[in-house]
Amino acid sequence: MLMLLRLIRKIIAWADFILVTIVIWLMAWLPWPGKHPVARLFPSWCRAFARALDVDIRVHQKYRKRLPQRYILIANHPSAFEDIGIPAVFDVVSLAKLQVQDWFIAGRIARAAGTLFVDRDNPDSRKEVIGQMVAAVNAGQNIALYPEGGCKGRRLFTEFKSGAFEVSIRTGIPILPVFLHYEAQDDFEWQPPYTLPDKIQHFITTINNRANYYVHDPMDPKDFADKYAMKAAAYALYKRWDAQYLE
Repeated sequence: MLMLLRLIRKIIAWADFILVTIVIWLMAWLPWPGKHPVARLFPSWCRAFARALDVDIRVHQKYRKRLPQRYILIANHPSAFEDIGIPAVFDVVSLAKLQVQDWFIAGRIARAAGTLFVDRDNPDSRKEVIGQMVAAVNAGQNIALYPEGGCKGRRLFTEFKSGAFEVSIRTGIPILPVFLHYEAQDDFEWQPPYTLPDKIQHFITTINNRANYYVHDPMDPKDFADKYAMKAAAYALYKRWDAQYLE
């Protein structure tokens, strides 16, 4: 009986996700001045996608005070799932690699949602997107990005990129550090030779669907001399959390 109920819930979740996807994808083709309606529906689409994948997102609030209304969210990036997991939980506009805009269905939705895109291998693109992020933050948006510069594996990469911290210093908006821990790391980690369809299958069939999102104290840019000092402090925190949550 329990297996039957779980199957029914999965069927309902996928039916809901497919319906929401069709509606949002069709809307995404509409030209729209200013903020597109898809941007307002994007968090709901991400939550529907997460339910369809049956990923159990658990938010752990480690911070001592209330979160600021405006922030620049950073997180480690072990999986493809956080591309929908982060917007499902936080009110953010995400930075994504350029190739995402060409993904079937999801690319069109991401573009209409206001996602910022960067060619990670192009220095000019990386420089240009800094200006776009500053403009987005100054316009009142929260943004989310991954300072490792892509999916580097289940453990923290050897360095952080400076982009998030430069935007924080230039705008005065704090960094919100979120540490991501997928308990079934083999199933969630995105490494070659796997493709996105492979990983979606892994998410659906995992024996442990728990995704832990640890939200820590914001970092105020006024407390740091420059973006490099801020980056170094953030990396030290993530190295500590890497050992705390994953070892």
